[in-house]
Amino acid sequence: MEEFIGFNDIIEGFNKRVDKGTLSHAHLIVGPDGIGKSILARKFALKILNKEIDKDYIDIIHYRAKKASFGVDDVRGIIEEIMKRPYEGDKKVVIIHEGNKLTIQAQNALLKTIEEPPKGVYIILLTDSIELMLDTIKSRCQIYKLTPLSKDEVNRYISRLGNFDENKVLSAIAYGEGIPGRAERILNDEKLNLLRNCIIDLLTDIDSRSNNIVLNYEKRLDSFKDSKEEVLNILESLIRDIIVYKELQDKKMIMNIDKLEYIDRFSSNKSYKKLSAMLEKIREARINIRNNGNYSMVISVMLMGLSEG
Repeated sequence: MEEFIGFNDIIEGFNKRVDKGTLSHAHLIVGPDGIGKSILARKFALKILNKEIDKDYIDIIHYRAKKASFGVDDVRGIIEEIMKRPYEGDKKVVIIHEGNKLTIQAQNALLKTIEEPPKGVYIILLTDSIELMLDTIKSRCQIYKLTPLSKDEVNRYISRLGNFDENKVLSAIAYGEGIPGRAERILNDEKLNLLRNCIIDLLTDIDSRSNNIVLNYEKRLDSFKDSKEEVLNILESLIRDIIVYKELQDKKMIMNIDKLEYIDRFSSNKSYKKLSAMLEKIREARINIRNNGNYSMVISVMLMGLSEG
């Protein structure tokens, strides 16, 4: 299996418990999306089954939510699988992805099985948020909390993906904030880069006082309505970069370093007062979206505010 970057203490502790025969039968891996929970769970499963080759095994079973949540009926299917004997050896691993999507009723239905699974069966739950898991579930699991990696570790991860422009790599590391999967998106996610370029176009048109900004960008940003928070996050990060560069003229402080040419130009043309006002419009939009405001309406109001003055 390819080297897993980070969490060495967690992996070493897990391996020791497997080797000593003291491993818990239930495990909960906690961390933000993109941190590597699924890869770590697979690494754990291979160790439990004593497999050195990373491939699909019949005794590693994955469950993923097919809908917005895992319900009681879904859990019944999981329990049915847990109760089956291993096929190839004397051990089996059941990995439940997106455990934060388990409803309270589903978690309660799973509780007894987690507490007393059949001999040789190991359960690994993955969750973005430990707060969404019942205390009774947590108390029966060995918990592993995955925290953001260092910049050097993320850089090592990126170096395995291919050769990229240095500024692109620096932007990916900054955007990733220690989460390798998030950093990778800057390099390979076409939709994310379309969104970043759209935001650059928006700020460029605001700078040049183009006509029909609201109408034009309502349509363009509507295609990103499934990424509401990300629209605001990228817009906010660019404006903050403009403020920082305007004040310090230090490119090392810039998150979106691959957009430095634009940031430099825009920082010369806008006052601190205007930039601060734009951040306030983004803050208001964020509050309205979190309060379930209509996305298109919220974006329209924000665009009108951003293009003022």
